[in-house]
Amino acid sequence: MSGPAKSEHSGLISPAARDALQNWLSQQRALKGAAENTLTAYQGDVADFLAFMTVHKGDAQGLGALSKITISDMRSWMAQTRAGDVGPRSMARKLSSVKAFYRWLSEREGFEPTAVLSTRSPKFTKKLPRPLAVDAAKALLDCVEIQSDRPWVSARDVAVLTLLWGCGLRISEALGLRGADAPLPEVLRIVGKGGKERVVPVLPAAQAAVAEYLRLCPHMQSDDAPLFRGIRGGALGARAIAQVMADARMQLGLPATATPHAMRHSFATHLLDAGGDLRAIQELLGHASLSTTQAYTAVDTARLMDVYNKAHPKAG
Repeated sequence: MSGPAKSEHSGLISPAARDALQNWLSQQRALKGAAENTLTAYQGDVADFLAFMTVHKGDAQGLGALSKITISDMRSWMAQTRAGDVGPRSMARKLSSVKAFYRWLSEREGFEPTAVLSTRSPKFTKKLPRPLAVDAAKALLDCVEIQSDRPWVSARDVAVLTLLWGCGLRISEALGLRGADAPLPEVLRIVGKGGKERVVPVLPAAQAAVAEYLRLCPHMQSDDAPLFRGIRGGALGARAIAQVMADARMQLGLPATATPHAMRHSFATHLLDAGGDLRAIQELLGHASLSTTQAYTAVDTARLMDVYNKAHPKAG
């Protein structure tokens, strides 16, 4: 990330604070392998915080002033941010960004960051993944197969969604595949979030779906070009696949939670239902923490409790 940090409020940030933010972002990229989307979120969150403090204090906040932020200042920032229709989940993310920046800044500048780091995040209910039932996932693929009036586009969309459901890829990972990855091997090496690499088995159905797409695709393939192409031959975007899912779920009467990411959730849940090991599923999904994968056990438990409550003679 080059150049100064940009924000709609960047003119309110002191040069010293702007330089510090830029240096922190550069470190996050170089040492921790933070993804571009993560860096963009960090930049916006921290820049807006710094701009608020300028307005709140009545003067651009240099590093010395930033070291004197109080709990009262933090509460004022959170109150104004929440007043701008920012939900508790987004507020928690913004606070996390500011804390990470302050933890780094305090170590570099040698001040005590307790007022910032001790600020509590708003409570929110963590949403559980919403996987599709096996029959619904199959019906969705069948629907997508006949959705476009261009056979190659239908084959492309089926291939992408099969990779999400059959291999547990993120949409960005599937769309990041290059021509050199075809024909798909029995295992793929995927570089996911934070540069974390994992090995993913490729089901024969996924290999076949990609092969059929390549057979029909009118655009010339090359090793360094995107594997999945848009109508005009450029890289296929995530929005196009999201629209494909939206059209299919409307036809099938599926809920709005039936998104491309739901296919990845379905991969994990269906493996778990079939007796898959949680640690192995963690590796296949590329989760850095087992606690992230454990969300799927909550989904499974919720489903089992629903069955219990409806069917068990002693329920209720």
